[in-house]
Amino acid sequence: MATATSTNLRFPSPSLSLSSRLPLSSAFSVSLRPRRGASGPLVVLVSAGLGAKPTVLVAEKLGDAGLKLLKDFANVDCSYNLSTEELCTKISLCDALIVRSGTKVSREVFESSGGRLKVVGRAGVGIDNVDLAAATEHGCLVVNAPTANTVAAAEHGIALLAAMARNVAQADASVKAGKWQRNKYVGVSLVGKTLAVLGFGKVGSEVARRAKGLGMNVIAHDPYAPADRARAIGVELVGFDEAISSADFISLHMPLTAATSKMLNDETFAKMKKGVRIVNVARGGVIDEDALVRALDSGIVAQAALDVFTEEPPPKDSKLILHELVTATPHLGASTAEAQEGVAIEIAEAVVGALKGELAATAVNAPMVPSEVLSELKPFVDLAEKLGRLAVQLVAGGSGVKTVKVTYATARAPDDLDTRLLRAMITKGLIEPISSVFVNLVNADFTAKQRGLRITEERVILDGSPENPLEFIQVQIANVESRFASAISDSGEIKVEGRVKDGIPHLTKVGSFDVDVSLEGSIILCRQVDQPGMIGKVGSVLGEENVNVSFMSVGRIAPRKQAVMAIGVDEQPSKESLKKIGDIPAVEELVFLKL
Repeated sequence: MATATSTNLRFPSPSLSLSSRLPLSSAFSVSLRPRRGASGPLVVLVSAGLGAKPTVLVAEKLGDAGLKLLKDFANVDCSYNLSTEELCTKISLCDALIVRSGTKVSREVFESSGGRLKVVGRAGVGIDNVDLAAATEHGCLVVNAPTANTVAAAEHGIALLAAMARNVAQADASVKAGKWQRNKYVGVSLVGKTLAVLGFGKVGSEVARRAKGLGMNVIAHDPYAPADRARAIGVELVGFDEAISSADFISLHMPLTAATSKMLNDETFAKMKKGVRIVNVARGGVIDEDALVRALDSGIVAQAALDVFTEEPPPKDSKLILHELVTATPHLGASTAEAQEGVAIEIAEAVVGALKGELAATAVNAPMVPSEVLSELKPFVDLAEKLGRLAVQLVAGGSGVKTVKVTYATARAPDDLDTRLLRAMITKGLIEPISSVFVNLVNADFTAKQRGLRITEERVILDGSPENPLEFIQVQIANVESRFASAISDSGEIKVEGRVKDGIPHLTKVGSFDVDVSLEGSIILCRQVDQPGMIGKVGSVLGEENVNVSFMSVGRIAPRKQAVMAIGVDEQPSKESLKKIGDIPAVEELVFLKL
């Protein structure tokens, strides 16, 4: 029984026209080799297959170890403190850009790149200074370095927590001013107090671990955090209002988004326990700074320890910075020698890997799947793209591709097979051979939308063992004419179907004909009258031109009736050789398909 799943993309844009496009080989490659040391989610990225070294623009200070990794692979331009105009001028000559938090990578930057920019690397966790929507539309992958500075940021959060509780900064300034005010700087103990961690990601969970070690009761709020991870640390996940109203200390660790902007404001401060203390090593914009000053003045907030600010550096006359109840540091969360080198290495590895076409474990704007799932899907990813390439090359030149149906045959339950990656690769295969547009996993859905291409996905649920994720993938293009009439199925669509055999993708059906040919190199399809000697005749023509045949299969209706021969070749035959094959009396039609 077939059940419809996933997303149907239906858009009003003009249809994808084939009238003036020839099948082109992809200028990009796909690599699925695991990235060394990667244990988190992984994605696949396509990369430019060009001979020249790529150029990487490093727009902010990066550690020497990271620069060395970059220089071993690419031409590196270290240009710091660029204005927006200078960055837009340089970017059209660059394949990758690396920034920290001080450089805004806006839509204007992506537009100025002219499509050359393939990777933006953010040396750190937050990516609020990068326009992700614009990056995705322009097919540019955005990667960050989320793990190298995790411990450093968590340690700084704990350092601020303890320093605030014991008035360390204020007491230090007092002693250096010649005073000895022991009674003024009596602190509060941490043990037994409730810490609310808002944002239970990598840094937040590490802060929670350390706070537990200090004897604190830790609760957390994060709508996306898995409950089992919180339980493993001994942390209770609670609602936002419960977290802020029951906490003695609040530590912020969420990204800056539209939903989190000024999350702490007059309204939320009013819900807090009087005398609460707040630590922020996340993003300055998550706190309404004017509201925080009012909360400090009223006593709702007893103290605040801040490492980040809405404007950095903040104005010298900032009431918040000058407030005697505020401990401030200049965005030092990741500023340890170890973290700086770690971030430099992590972002350099991610950028170089992405440019090579390897797996990007830290991509933030591409389909992501767990590594164990990707390992299973690896051979099917290649199959998906090649089926898309084959199907679209079978469309006659005057037709327009509007509707594509993809069918997955599987014995697995619907929630046990993520097809986003496969759909993106099929979309890439469908669009690239007939378009000058570069398609990758980042912009596949967007590109389909822009070109009015409607892709539907369907699952055929099979009986049997779910050990293998897929039995076959089928791609059908409706309402088009075909360059190879035999590719039209009984229901009237161009249809190709493939399976994975021994880890290698195979074409197993064309139209209504069963074939079996390895999808390596390119394919010749010919319909013929089934008679003795045909394989030898075709093989002789190819042999004369020194074209190596890698695989050959014949699917027939019945003996001595019509048959389809599928021939895998390592090299592209000349037009003369293809004509010779087409002139063999028993051959009724012929098409060459380049993979």
